Amino acid sequence: MADKEVCLLNDSFPPIIDGVANVVQNYAKVLRENGTPVVVVTPAYPGADDSGFPYPVIRYQSVDVRKQIGYTIGNPFYVPVQKKLVRRNIGLLHSHCPMMSNYMARALREALDVPMVMTYHTKYDIDIANALKSRLLQKAAIDAIVENVSSCDELWVVSRGAGENIRSLGYEGDYIVMENGVDMPRGRASEAEILEACKGYDIPENVPLFLFVGRMMWYKGIRIILDALAALKSVQTDFRMVFVGSGNEAEEIRKTSESLGLSDKVFFTGALQERRALTAWYSRADLFLFPSTFDTNGLVVREAAAASLASVLIRGSAAAEGVTENRNALLIEENAASLAACLARIIEHRDTMKELGENAGYELYLSWDDAVKKAQDRYEVVKENYRSGHYKRQNSAGDSLFALRNGALDLWDKLKKSISPKN
Repeated sequence: MADKEVCLLNDSFPPIIDGVANVVQNYAKVLRENGTPVVVVTPAYPGADDSGFPYPVIRYQSVDVRKQIGYTIGNPFYVPVQKKLVRRNIGLLHSHCPMMSNYMARALREALDVPMVMTYHTKYDIDIANALKSRLLQKAAIDAIVENVSSCDELWVVSRGAGENIRSLGYEGDYIVMENGVDMPRGRASEAEILEACKGYDIPENVPLFLFVGRMMWYKGIRIILDALAALKSVQTDFRMVFVGSGNEAEEIRKTSESLGLSDKVFFTGALQERRALTAWYSRADLFLFPSTFDTNGLVVREAAAASLASVLIRGSAAAEGVTENRNALLIEENAASLAACLARIIEHRDTMKELGENAGYELYLSWDDAVKKAQDRYEVVKENYRSGHYKRQNSAGDSLFALRNGALDLWDKLKKSISPKN
């Protein structure tokens, strides 16, 4: 089976850039470098050019609702693509999204008789609540997620927090924690790269610089950051803050920052596609602020650690899993007062911030090579378990291809009608 392909499926892939799309790219890259053939399956995207990828990318029919939710919604039962995939030499299916990608993976498993793994990355129920206004449709989507997750031969999660999130939605099975890696080599950017990144921003050398990287959405804890910074400014504490990222709420966040009188201290770069530019910001900052209880993994915490930058995290959050308080991270309660107090205490001790960052670099960093090697080893266990009949076969009447197809297409049609702009 060594020469058979691993089929990676996800609802997002470049030119859509998000955390899970980044994960799929890195899985594909490292697997291929390790000698494992890979094919990526993802919804069609207007103007997508996949010619630059060193592995095949196969796209299926989708509906363009980027203006509404920033993504396209794929039709997982698009027959021409299904036929094309069935003819490929696929040995294992690895879905990275519990929605349309998982429907396609389930259908392919029935046709190919190969095992199916799924990684559960994020709190999809929150994204669903933001995208869909209908409570009935929200419930239908969450029920579909739980059914899809339950249908896998093996469920992987990126953290215990992710596992407990899917359990809270109704999942009753087991899971394995399989952490994601970082596609940045450990080490700081050069001084020239740092100067180039900071060009045009008022960031004095002797003033503490705080950093946030991620989607510009309120549920990332951004209101906590802004209110804490406003509190610091009100007592004449000097600092600078840089937000790197884009998102549907970016403009509202920017206006809120202005209304709090932070325009002279808080800057917004927008999304940065160039990884070296992002490394430069991690290298220049004194602390990474990530007061998010939404995130199930906190990949950016490890990106920061790659540049020896420590993070401020919510105590008990999934992003704080594996950190050691006051050694490689700082922990706070989930409110602005706690963050402001933490920053006020540490702001005069830049040597301490540097020591925390160095410890983070040695203790929290995980490369994609190491992360995918662990996954590859587990693939072999999954294949053997599947061959030996260890997994309960998902061949009940409710999981028949007919029922599966009808259920998926019914949800697809409802999502289209709900999200697409009215004519």
